[in-house]
Amino acid sequence: MPTTLRDEAAIVGIGETEYSKNSGRSELQLGCEALRAAIQDCGVDPKEIDGMSSFTMDGTDEIEMARALGIGELRFISKAHHGGGAATATLHQAAMAVATGAANYVVCYRTLNGRSGHRFSMGVSGDMITSDILHYSWYMPSGLLTPASWVAMFHRRYAHKFGTTAEHLGHTAISIRDFAVTNPAAFFHERPLTMDDYMESKWIVEPFRLYDCCQESDGAACCIVTTPERAKDLKQSPAIIHGVAQGSGKDQEAMTSFYREDIGAIPEMDVVAKQVWEISGLTPDDVDAAIIYDAFTAIVLWQLESFGFCKPGEAQEFVASGGIARGGRLPTNTNGGQLSEAYIHGMNGVNEGVRLVRGDSVNQPEKNVDNVLVTSGVGVPTSAMIIGAM
Repeated sequence: MPTTLRDEAAIVGIGETEYSKNSGRSELQLGCEALRAAIQDCGVDPKEIDGMSSFTMDGTDEIEMARALGIGELRFISKAHHGGGAATATLHQAAMAVATGAANYVVCYRTLNGRSGHRFSMGVSGDMITSDILHYSWYMPSGLLTPASWVAMFHRRYAHKFGTTAEHLGHTAISIRDFAVTNPAAFFHERPLTMDDYMESKWIVEPFRLYDCCQESDGAACCIVTTPERAKDLKQSPAIIHGVAQGSGKDQEAMTSFYREDIGAIPEMDVVAKQVWEISGLTPDDVDAAIIYDAFTAIVLWQLESFGFCKPGEAQEFVASGGIARGGRLPTNTNGGQLSEAYIHGMNGVNEGVRLVRGDSVNQPEKNVDNVLVTSGVGVPTSAMIIGAM
């Protein structure tokens, strides 16, 4: 029995639908299409799949997906909480399952009609049914109803501490958009972004403009996890999970931890980063590319610092100097990210991380990519992983 999750699991198949603003079909159908593509990608027999891991926020039941695609008995079922924080948390659950023998092949998925169906930008004043309403209710009277408004509060403090400017955020949006321009799957394919475009875009919640905010998208993405030993018999070169972890910080709320001593930081990601480095035995110098959760431009800066690529307050200059851009030290969100490819709660980013490890991203960096960091949502209990070639 393994004592850590270092190299005990591998991602062997990836699949996704097209990304749109109106899919014209149910989330269940989207999920089935993405899973069918993942099965074809790796060549596993659907009858061998015996585990499913997804989001508590996902409306597609694993038993319905399993039944629709000829998957038989399930020995492992898991759902991770807290929206975007669950993206690599589903992989954490899957890795533990295959490493301990609880399951042989686990599907991790997210299905989402996030534009034509429920829109997260509409906020939480309507159909919120979780216990999070207890703390959201303290902020609703002040108009803090949406993710953009909550994150804007944190960024105000961060920017006050470190002198972050609109141009710093603009460089983040532009660097990530540049990858989308050459990605045919991205919503912003062949639609470059200039600093003038960025600065002239409308306000969403100050200090965030339109292009500081992720999209609302319809689509689905999934991947299949098994052991490295089983992976040897499948079609694709596996992406080995060197380290994966979950965590939350002290005095944590979901998106509204405004009563901490310092709201210009993200201690939940610090908790996860420490675990990932310890489990993997790697350091920031070993990571060649990254998929950093980019629901908003500002949170890319914070995560670069949490994971040690930059010291506190230095990420903004790292980004402005091209550090996350094409040809930079750490090419980031080479699919265009959630800002410019699609917002599927980070699962499309998981798949792009696998493509980087395989060497077949449409924006594959010129330098060799041995290890990739993939992160999940900020402001909530969260997760991250490092994957690499076998």
